[in-house]
Amino acid sequence: MSDTHYRAPQGLDVRFNAIVRWLADRGVNLAGAQTLTVLGRKTGTPQRIPVNPLTIDGAQYLVSVRGQTQWVRNVRVNGAVELRRGRRTRAAHLTEVPDSARPAIIRRYLDKWGWEVGRFLPDGVGVDATADQIRAHAHQIPVFVVG
Repeated sequence: MSDTHYRAPQGLDVRFNAIVRWLADRGVNLAGAQTLTVLGRKTGTPQRIPVNPLTIDGAQYLVSVRGQTQWVRNVRVNGAVELRRGRRTRAAHLTEVPDSARPAIIRRYLDKWGWEVGRFLPDGVGVDATADQIRAHAHQIPVFVVG
């Protein structure tokens, strides 16, 4: 089992992400999507990506089922981000959740958005994964709390 996981957007995924981001930027609530903006860790230029924030008990989380994406690496260097839907924009700070606290969040995320993101999960984990499977792969699925 590889210790890292990353599924780069390809083909239709790139186009789909662009459409979802375009809709979120115009205020269309497509399954809760928002646009995350984070500064590039090397270039300092803003990177914009659609995300699906998940709210649990009043706390909001971002889950990267694609793994160690560029936005994840950028957030690890600079946790300051902007979340936007339509004209509503808010500054936030993302803090990575420890591996041990991720399984419950990932389970809830998959329950809500598994239909959309299931194909991006690490090998050995599916939308209907058991608690043990999620726990075994939680280190490969970055999770951040939005503060």
